Amino acid sequence: MPELLTVGTKAPDFTLINGQGSTVSLKDFLGKKVIIYFYPKDNTPGCTSQACGFRDSYGDFQSSNTIVIGISKDNVKSHSNFAAKYELPFVLLCDEEGKVCEQFGVWKIKKNYGKEYMGIVRSTFVINEEGIIEKVFPNVKVDGHVEKVLDYINGK
Repeated sequence: MPELLTVGTKAPDFTLINGQGSTVSLKDFLGKKVIIYFYPKDNTPGCTSQACGFRDSYGDFQSSNTIVIGISKDNVKSHSNFAAKYELPFVLLCDEEGKVCEQFGVWKIKKNYGKEYMGIVRSTFVINEEGIIEKVFPNVKVDGHVEKVLDYINGK
């Protein structure tokens, strides 16, 4: 099982489908900072809170020439409904087969109530204008996370 990608690593290029059914590639955003946040599932309490946090700070990210991308294993319909319901202005990508989750090292064994299962470990990557990972937020706790990412982007 691949390890979590680390600072200084070139982010693997990928192409996935967004909530509108169009393809999006990481290389489309060269020249901009990119925040990729991996999350377990649309419309769950923590994931909704996190998505709404990025939504509420979206203008601040945009003014810093930064793109926000959320990735989960949900399908196009789920992403489309999730984005519409919460008015999410950023890109949500469908990694239904989990290939990108594996490439970034966020597909891991998780434990809940004594049971083990495979799932996405909530993680955020900041990728610089040249496609190099410059910051990793592993095992993210939702509360205060968006503020930490924004502070990092703004050099605080």
